[in-house]
Amino acid sequence: MRAAVVSAFDRPPRYEDVDEPEASGPDEVVVEVLAAALSRRVLSQADGSHYTSDGVLPLVPGVDGVGRDPEGRLRYFVLPDTTLGSMAERTLVDLRRSVELPEDADPVLVAAGMNPAMSSWVALRRRTSFAPGQKVLVLGATGSAGRIAVQVARDLGASSVVAVGRDPAGLARLAAAGADVAVDLSLPETAAAALAEAGADVDVVLDYLWGEPTATALRAIVPARADDDQPLTWIQIGAVAGLESPIPSAALRATRLSIIGSGQGSVPLRDIVAELRVLAVEVGSGRFAIHPRVVPLREVERAWAELPSTTDRLVLVP
Repeated sequence: MRAAVVSAFDRPPRYEDVDEPEASGPDEVVVEVLAAALSRRVLSQADGSHYTSDGVLPLVPGVDGVGRDPEGRLRYFVLPDTTLGSMAERTLVDLRRSVELPEDADPVLVAAGMNPAMSSWVALRRRTSFAPGQKVLVLGATGSAGRIAVQVARDLGASSVVAVGRDPAGLARLAAAGADVAVDLSLPETAAAALAEAGADVDVVLDYLWGEPTATALRAIVPARADDDQPLTWIQIGAVAGLESPIPSAALRATRLSIIGSGQGSVPLRDIVAELRVLAVEVGSGRFAIHPRVVPLREVERAWAELPSTTDRLVLVP
């Protein structure tokens, strides 16, 4: 069969022949892949930089997707750490890591939306005791996952959502997606004051940036807290701006701040799977504004080159 194949971490995948997958365990099935999204998570898998990478090559990238099982049922699936990912004509799926979809579900839309939506959905549902009426700040709101995080927070009942990012045009569009306040990090002369005002009474921060922007935001927000007794849960989800952040020590002492992570390992697999079914319905219903663009799997190298310059969600289809 044909698949995208990573043979070196410093080169994009190539469209090549690979061996057919074979099911061996009682819960394993081979599915016909219908759609698999190209995300930053997949990029980090393919360049070996993700914290779960074991350095084994060659590998077929792709961490999730939509496919049809041997019984003809449509499924969304999440793959374990494997060298046989979803960017192939067929892949091996553990049924316990999948959910059946309605027959009329759009495979491209579901594949495009599940991974970015899952990051904020699972963070709010499984990593903190988020309650309707609380206030959320999304740090890195103009990225693909951040844009959906604004919508997820509103969908789960946030009373207000602050969108923080560096793309003025993207921030302007987020007002229609549910953001009440926008903070433009590309304007350093006003960003600190805007962060201080916007973060004075937020309950949860969804952080897709890390690095220096996180330290800058903490220096602005913590001294401005209206009530130091009000808990502030800072959930680290992505590291677009840097793998390390110089967290100011005073921030950990000056207010009721908790810094936690959300991702593979910090969220048990059973908790992630438990959220898949309801989230798949939300994504498949078109509730979130997702803009997928289909790219044939045979053009995987072109998709890799386009990803940094597009705001579309690229979805590879065999």
